[in-house]
Amino acid sequence: MYFLDDEKHLRTACSQALELAGFEVDSFASADGVLDGISTSWPGVLVSDIRMAKTDGLALIAAALEIDPDLPVILIKGHGDVPMAVNAMRDGAYDFIEKPFSSDVLVDAVRRGLDKRNLVLENRHLREALTQGTRLENRLVGQSLGAIKLREKITQFAAVDADVLITGETGAGKEQVAQALHELSRRREDRFVPVNCGALPETTIESELFGYEKGAFTGADHIRIGKFEYADGGTVFLDEIESMTLDIKVRLLRVLEERKIVHLGSNTEIPFNVRVIASSKGDLREAVHAGNFRDDLYYRLNVLTTSKPPLRDRFDDLPLLVTHFINQEGIQFDWAVNDIPLPEMKSLMSYDWPGNIRELRNCVRRYVLGQEFDLRKFDNHEETAELNGQPLSIQLAALEKKILQETLEKHGGRLKLTYEELGVSRKTLYDKMKKYRLGNPGEESEGV
Repeated sequence: MYFLDDEKHLRTACSQALELAGFEVDSFASADGVLDGISTSWPGVLVSDIRMAKTDGLALIAAALEIDPDLPVILIKGHGDVPMAVNAMRDGAYDFIEKPFSSDVLVDAVRRGLDKRNLVLENRHLREALTQGTRLENRLVGQSLGAIKLREKITQFAAVDADVLITGETGAGKEQVAQALHELSRRREDRFVPVNCGALPETTIESELFGYEKGAFTGADHIRIGKFEYADGGTVFLDEIESMTLDIKVRLLRVLEERKIVHLGSNTEIPFNVRVIASSKGDLREAVHAGNFRDDLYYRLNVLTTSKPPLRDRFDDLPLLVTHFINQEGIQFDWAVNDIPLPEMKSLMSYDWPGNIRELRNCVRRYVLGQEFDLRKFDNHEETAELNGQPLSIQLAALEKKILQETLEKHGGRLKLTYEELGVSRKTLYDKMKKYRLGNPGEESEGV
């Protein structure tokens, strides 16, 4: 941070107080050299007196804010300078303190200013990552290892014109994976047709999928083509395929094998050329073993498989996802949206998001529309003094480590109880324990 005041004793005393509080301080008696170190990536705060003998404090502040309008500038003012300070804050200054002031007041103002600066720079970094990302990276946002591997698999699968099975919890974003596969494939110029199998009534799903002839049933007063015929040349996405009835699964198996459909009320076979992508919110292998899903249909669909991990297994991606959704929702509603403050972001990181990406997006949408987060639903943690002024990524990592430590201690180091309570997979817990050096998970007890 930079501290600027032409009174030597005040400059020395304030610099010492700030250094004792843990801040790195460069002090100046005039404006010479101050602007040289300020840039849009400078991680500091500028503290400056308004009235100085050789320097116009207001002119310096204006020049600094011209370099970066989001730079936190803290004004030091005399008793009679209130109107001047108010005008400066209207022009973009962050805060002001009035002489005489205690060191605690100065330290608190600087700490808050640095927190704001860290948040601004972190969000700029996230937005830059989103802006510079590829089309696939902007559709499937994330920098975690799981997100990277998923994008690699999608790129491989898109080049092969074979059917794909996607598994993942409700709201995890399986349709986004399907759309990405379509957009990267040679079929991208043709239609992507999603079918929510769980939402279609049992009485209409057959006609929706395969179409019907005029007079096929009461009310069929015209010919209707089904989803497969409509998507000819493109991709059909069968979401929640496990919810189909047994009769439809039998007919679907035949359609997938022969790539031909027959309208209800007709005997004429109609060939079609589509890629089929199906999704399930559960493990279809387990459903087959339990007798709830046809094994022949499962093996027909199970050509290429991938899964979309739940949000609780990829918390490292949450800040990037929040920034992405804020940008999208702000554009949609044509509203300028403030970045989410650090305490709220840390609260979002401590929630397990049972509704996954869909729940997070709805939460961000409410924020964009001016509603506050219901922090009662989030397990908020207090910020430790040691982390004040640290980058957002460091503070979030410390919060995650703390949660893991507390949960492991609660269960006496027993991993099964720990990952069940946290709602993560065993592998995720192992990886995070290694990341934060919380013992050797391979030597820990799995007992309950």
